[in-house]
Amino acid sequence: METRKVQRLGPSTLAMTLPAEWAQAHDVKKGDEVSLRVGSKGTLTVMPESVTSEESEAIIRASGLDADSVERAIVAQYVLGRRIIHVEAGEGETLDSTHINAVYNAETQLMGLGVIEETPESIAIRCSVDPEDFTLDNLLERLESTGSTMRNEAIKSLAHNNPDLAQRALNRERQANKIFVLLLRLIFTAYQNPNLARSVGLEDGFPLIGYRSIAKNLELTADNAEDIAEIALEAENNAINVESDTMRRIREYTDEVNDITELAVEAAVNRDYDIAIDIRERFAEMSDREKDILDDLPEMDNQQLLQVREVLVSLRETAQYAVRNAEIATNLALDEESDHITIT
Repeated sequence: METRKVQRLGPSTLAMTLPAEWAQAHDVKKGDEVSLRVGSKGTLTVMPESVTSEESEAIIRASGLDADSVERAIVAQYVLGRRIIHVEAGEGETLDSTHINAVYNAETQLMGLGVIEETPESIAIRCSVDPEDFTLDNLLERLESTGSTMRNEAIKSLAHNNPDLAQRALNRERQANKIFVLLLRLIFTAYQNPNLARSVGLEDGFPLIGYRSIAKNLELTADNAEDIAEIALEAENNAINVESDTMRRIREYTDEVNDITELAVEAAVNRDYDIAIDIRERFAEMSDREKDILDDLPEMDNQQLLQVREVLVSLRETAQYAVRNAEIATNLALDEESDHITIT
């Protein structure tokens, strides 16, 4: 780590020189303005004007890439915070139809992305998302709510032999993925530009790593709900063959899972250690729920038994993701002073 000596320039002014290599790399010259960000942990961040600009662009050269690779590259540049993304053919070439389709497929997956210019040789897409339009806390809550809605619809579809509910849950998966990728974009841009941390609802960048993990866990719980919906669509008569009492127990188990999933996000957003403790206690009480339901099942064929087991496994995994989020909430909560913690 490089150190710099602080010098006094006047009665109340202290100064420190900037590293020459850093200044050259970011084209910082005498008379230029730089941004200063005071962090909550005693840090002071110096940023050149180039970092604070939101109009970053990227060019994807489609020549030599298949359609899937082009689509993934667009998603990656979106996540990395690029405002404008160009997809270009090779010199003297035109874009292949598969590459054009990849651009429009990516556009439908990503929030705020739209084509602004198209020629036979290139397509330009622009992200209209303004970080100040969202907070990370709100997006985490929306992602959790979307997954919970999918889970409820999938379980109800099994209980009521209603394939429309299962299909509705599957249709919501695209929205859940849009929210997840938007979360990643805001997390990456706030990490690269600390000035944006406050724009997305944070005092500093410390929680970003934890929020990234919580977002991924919530995205995986949406995948679990998608699995249950697919079971409903594939099952005979769109229902698992169990007695009404067993179905009631499965729905009660779902309600318990929903509760701790929502509470885990609340604990993280509010930095509430007490809620995190409550989640772990509730999870311990639920530990035998899956086994108890399976043990009480009457004789049934292997396919039907497998379907019931897969539903219960998806619910158990969702509960485990909630506990992981509660552990992250614990780390966030215990980094701040509270009734339980004094930091000196």
